[in-house]
Amino acid sequence: MPTTAEREHASGCVVAGGGPAGMMLGLLLARAGVHVTVLEKHPDFLRDFRGDTVHASTLTLLDELGLGESFAAIPHRLIQSLRLSVQGVPVQMDLSRLPGAHKHIALVPQWDFLELLARAAEQEPAFTLLRSSEVLGPLRDGSAVTGVRYRDADGAVHRLYAPLTVACDGRESTLRESMTLAPKSFGAPMDVWWFRLPRTEDDPAGLAGAMGAGHVVAMIDRGDYFQCAFVIPKGADRKLRAEGIESLHRRVTAVVPWVADRIGTVTSFDEVKLLDVQLNRLPRWYADGLLCIGDAAHAMSPVGGVGINLAVADAVAAARLLAEPLLTGAVTTRHLRRVQTRRWLPTALVQGVQKQVHNRVIAVAVSDDAPADAPAAVKLVSRVSLLRRILGYGIAIGPLPEHAPAFARRTRQSSRD
Repeated sequence: MPTTAEREHASGCVVAGGGPAGMMLGLLLARAGVHVTVLEKHPDFLRDFRGDTVHASTLTLLDELGLGESFAAIPHRLIQSLRLSVQGVPVQMDLSRLPGAHKHIALVPQWDFLELLARAAEQEPAFTLLRSSEVLGPLRDGSAVTGVRYRDADGAVHRLYAPLTVACDGRESTLRESMTLAPKSFGAPMDVWWFRLPRTEDDPAGLAGAMGAGHVVAMIDRGDYFQCAFVIPKGADRKLRAEGIESLHRRVTAVVPWVADRIGTVTSFDEVKLLDVQLNRLPRWYADGLLCIGDAAHAMSPVGGVGINLAVADAVAAARLLAEPLLTGAVTTRHLRRVQTRRWLPTALVQGVQKQVHNRVIAVAVSDDAPADAPAAVKLVSRVSLLRRILGYGIAIGPLPEHAPAFARRTRQSSRD
């Protein structure tokens, strides 16, 4: 470890990335008394077309943290059911039978959710958020990670030392790549185009989707507009853009004809953003002095919209298992291994389901010779209410939901609308 004279800064824990995993981990560790610094490369959280679904398990966690009323004050929409049409077969998942107070999923701009966590964390003396601070790579002492190098808004490069560095810097993680930690890819048959369409009060509410005519469309109710996801075959972005924006108009209205009166508001592909869909997982989430969680450890498909909630759950498990070792200065790779052990099974289960949906539903739906009939599995789910309830639970709560550790809890507040 460098001498005090060589250190430009020091912290108990460095968190790279101010996304859902990074901000939640920073808040929880600070409430435990761990001096934690979160580095966010952007000056704010305003990024469009990011995951906006906060599921029932995360809403319960916010209650446990005493943030329920604060969340309720943020403009958001609640979804009590999930509707999908696959080759004309309707599938609706009712969330009204979920256990607990939250029998719904909340749609909220991710930047509002992150600002909520940031405001709560900044009330803790042990917490520091450095915005406009881009992590450049790890600091190392032999094979051990001892912190990070980062560049501030003025272009100055700093060193920040800590016993533990946590990579929450997403699926293109700089720290993960620098440590040559390579995820295993499970492939994906599609990418996603994101764009917006105007919404009126007469339109369907909540979250709706449709598959047919060789295409898949999902529409997220954002109040005065729909955030739309149009699924395209993997790697087809350049080819399809070359066909012109009118081609997008035709493809979308072939699946959801009731938007024909407004699809023309998307006037160019400058308004259409590409999501490179990835599904992968690190075999090992840690090295000496470094832990990867969230998308840095496992990139999730947009299927089910569960990415935020798995990232948050990773952060909760990490805080619970690592707070005491960090406070005593005795964190080891054994402690980091426990985090992976705790979170590996729910991650693998969710990714396993996503792989099946990719292969059995989406790949078939976007193929050139898409069948007219819905897959047999979809027909079965549409007929059996128990299967729909199980799927609803799996999406809204998921396997092994995490709860706030005792040291992080505050007076519970209701976020029910």
